[in-house]
Amino acid sequence: MLDTKPLLISSDFPAIKRQGLEVLQANLGYLCNLSCNHCHVNAGPKRTELMERKTIDQLLQVLQSRKFATLDLTGGAPEMNPHFRDLVKEARALGVEVIDRCNLSILQQPDYEDLAQFLADQQVVITASLPCYSETNVTQQRGKGVFQDSIDALRKLNELGYGHQAELQLNLVYNPVGASLPPPQQELEADYKRELKENWGIHFNQLLAITNMPISRFGSVLLSKGQYVDYMSLLRNNFSPENLKTVMCRTVINVDWQGFIYDCDFNQLLKIPLAQRNQKRLHITHLMENDLTGNAIATGEHCYGCTAGQGSSCSGALSA
Repeated sequence: MLDTKPLLISSDFPAIKRQGLEVLQANLGYLCNLSCNHCHVNAGPKRTELMERKTIDQLLQVLQSRKFATLDLTGGAPEMNPHFRDLVKEARALGVEVIDRCNLSILQQPDYEDLAQFLADQQVVITASLPCYSETNVTQQRGKGVFQDSIDALRKLNELGYGHQAELQLNLVYNPVGASLPPPQQELEADYKRELKENWGIHFNQLLAITNMPISRFGSVLLSKGQYVDYMSLLRNNFSPENLKTVMCRTVINVDWQGFIYDCDFNQLLKIPLAQRNQKRLHITHLMENDLTGNAIATGEHCYGCTAGQGSSCSGALSA
C-alpha cells in the first residue's frame, strides 16, 4: 500500500487551538467484518488490533474524572471488540452519552443478532454508515450483499424504535464514492429520507455527509489512479475559513486501540502525536491530571478535508 504520510505532514494549514474537551472518541480496534474502499483505518476481517480490558478501564476512569459528555466508539467494527458491551453499560451508568459508529451489516452477522436490542436497551446513539441509498454505489464501496444487510439492519432498528423515539437516535453517514466533495448535506438528507422511506419504509433522524480523507486505503487508491494531486487541489480550492471555528478537533480527543491520544482520528492513523516539543505519544492516563484547553492542534494537508466546502466532521457538515 502506498504511503501518503510524507505528502501530508508538511502543510501551511492555519494554526488552530483546542477548546474544552467534550467528546472522548475511542477506536476499539481495526477488526471489521468489511473491507471498504473508503476506510481510512484499513480495517478488515484479518486485523488483530483490539483494545484490551486494562485500557477500557482507563477510558472509564478518564470519562468519570474529566466529566466527558460523550463517548464516541469507532473501529473497525467497534462491536467486535469483546469488551464493547461492558464498556457501553459502564459508560451509560456514568450518565455519558454513547455513540456507536456502526456499519449496519454487523447487526446481521452470526453471534450479533441480539446486538440491536442491546443498543436500544442502553439508548446508544447509532451513527450508521450507508454510503448511498443506491445498491449499486454501496456495492461498489462495500461489496456484494452489504446493501441488503444494511437495509435489513435498518428495518430491525426501526422496529425497536430507532428513528421514531426521541431517546433512540439513528443517524446515517454518507461518503462520496470517489474523489469528489459531498453534495450539500441538507439536500442529500432529503433525498435519503425520501428514497429510503418510499422504497424500504425506513426512517432515520439525520444524515451526516463526510468527506473522504486522502489517507490510508483511500489515499493509496488516489495515488494508484493518479488522482491524488487533483484531489488535494480540490480540497484546498474549496477551503472555507469559517469552518475553522467548528472543526471537531477543538472539542474531541481521540484514543487509539493501545490507549494513546491524538488530536483526531486521522492524526491517529498518520501517527501524528499531539502538538508538543518532544513529539512523543501521550497515553490516555495523561488526561487524568492535564487539561489540554488552549493547546495547539497538530495539523497537516489532510486537514483541508475537514474544512472544504460545507466542512466535514464526525458530526457531518460544519456549515449550512
